[in-house]
Amino acid sequence: MSNAREGDVIYRNSLSSGGEVRGWVMEGRGKISFPEGRLHMENELDPERYEDDAHFVYWCPEIFPDEIMIQWDFYPVREPGLCMIFFAACGLHGEDLFDPRLAKRSGRYPEYHSGDINALHLSYFRHKHDNERAFRTCNLRKSRGFHLVKEGADPLPPADDAMPPYRMKLIKDRAYVHFSINGLSILEWKDDGRRFGPVYGGGKIGFRQMAPLVAAYANLEVRRLV
Repeated sequence: MSNAREGDVIYRNSLSSGGEVRGWVMEGRGKISFPEGRLHMENELDPERYEDDAHFVYWCPEIFPDEIMIQWDFYPVREPGLCMIFFAACGLHGEDLFDPRLAKRSGRYPEYHSGDINALHLSYFRHKHDNERAFRTCNLRKSRGFHLVKEGADPLPPADDAMPPYRMKLIKDRAYVHFSINGLSILEWKDDGRRFGPVYGGGKIGFRQMAPLVAAYANLEVRRLV
């Protein structure tokens, strides 16, 4: 458990228009739009034809420090699919995520968990495959290496029953990670810095979706921890 408290806001974005996401980087063929003043994302490619090539990641261009709290509003629109957030993401040797020396990424999952970047990634709203929909969990992984380090029960209902927005809160405080939805604690984990390599520090944040999910996002906020 972390004893850190919310500090100053270091990044705030309503995600309400194209101007708000100027500079964001899409990897893969994702489509964005802003109905109702929210960032809607969906796949451009048909997953039946293109399979893993239909998925995508949308990166915030900011480099964030360690010891932060990330919050955003989540709106599931249409299933099936899966959502994920990457955080503390950078090159294996500390390079910026968009350093031209790193291999080009196109949204295919192995490029992110077994390529030349390090990241923590949390999957939530895992409604893609039958087994995920039958027994829903949120999964925290540490990569490079695709290490499943923690699971927690996912309280989010199917899109047809959802009453969003759902306020997501993710704390990254050095070795400690905590995730909650609408104030309900979902999972927490402390990295020992040995089993899966050194503790990660700062880096970039990105939203990943697996096709054919349609989802919306709003009111992204990052605060320092004190």
